[in-house]
Parts: sequence; C-alpha cells; structure tokens
Amino acid sequence: MSKERVVVGVTGASGAALALRVVERLAEIPSMETHLIVSNAGRRTLLHEIGPHALHRLLTIADRSYQVGDIGAATASGSFRTAGMIVVPCSMRTLAAIATGLADNLVVRAADVHLKERRRLVLMTRETPLHLGHLRNMSAVTEMGAIVMPPVPAFYHRPQSIEEVTDHLAARAIDLLRLPVALLATEWDPQALAQNAVARTRGSA
Repeated sequence: MSKERVVVGVTGASGAALALRVVERLAEIPSMETHLIVSNAGRRTLLHEIGPHALHRLLTIADRSYQVGDIGAATASGSFRTAGMIVVPCSMRTLAAIATGLADNLVVRAADVHLKERRRLVLMTRETPLHLGHLRNMSAVTEMGAIVMPPVPAFYHRPQSIEEVTDHLAARAIDLLRLPVALLATEWDPQALAQNAVARTRGSA
C-alpha cells in the first residue's frame, strides 16, 4: 500500500517541542510517510530548548531526512508528490524567504514547490509582537495559498499541562493538511467538553 507523504520543515524559531510532536503524531499514522528537513538554526533551537537527544529523536522517527543545503533533493521537485507540508516552527526569516520566493535552502524550496503545485502548506509562524513587515509577509503567503497558523494555544479543552497544549497544536496543524485520516485534534463540542471538565474536577477532589 502506498503511503501519503508529508514534508516537515523545522526552522530556528522558538517552539522546537512543536516540531517534535508534529513528527511524532505523523509517525503514529500508518498511512503517512514523513520527510524531514531541519535548518541549521532549527538544529540549534532543538538543542537549546529540548536537549541533545531531540535531533536524534526527530531523525529516528521520520521516514526520510534531508540536509537543508541539498537543493537537489527529492522534495525540491514538483514531481515528488506529497499530501502537504508543515513548517514548524516557522521563523520570520523563513516566512520572508517563502513570501519572496527566495528558495536558497531546501526548506524554502520545498515550501515554494508546495505553493506552485497548489498543495497544502501550513506555516506555524513564531514571533511576538509582530511588526508590519511580518504581517505583510503573512498576507503575501496567504494570498499565494499557504495557511498561516501561529501556535496560539486553545483553552476550551482545558489543558492540564504544556504537553497537552503542544499536542493539541500539533494535531491542529496536521488536521489542516486535510489528510484522509480521522481528525486528531479535540473538536469543539460544548456538551462533551463540559462533561470532561466535571470528570476532571471530581478526579482531583
């Protein structure tokens, strides 16, 4: 059975745990095949925010990985069919490069391919506060067809830990690819969420 390919780009913004969780969640889906590209700044952020094991963990669970400077890799071509791409986290430098078509590394080139082939591209942009240049770049990539998803946590499902927040954001990003799998993120269901809240309250009493 052929698998659906998903490209994951990891760049040098804060939020390395999100990258790890996205790849972990994709690895849990038997029908998915993950193709990983980590920028040099992304490697540094993984080391700083998670530790020396983080990059090894990513490389181990991804189906394939590529060097960021290898602009001749499979993911650099539109003939390499994929179900979509997530850049997580997406630095403002990477956002600007995608917005202007400056495909000087494999992360940006792969993102550019997804735009030109009209495939799903989710950018988990990480910066705050935002200046006008950031906002204009977000507007530009949105007009091109990308989905800008800053990792803003949801609280309606009453997360009890940073891990739950991270997991929900990762699931939402994957769901935005509209893959032929069941939704991963908790859906808005007031009745069910209220029942879960009551159950949690009783459990902590």
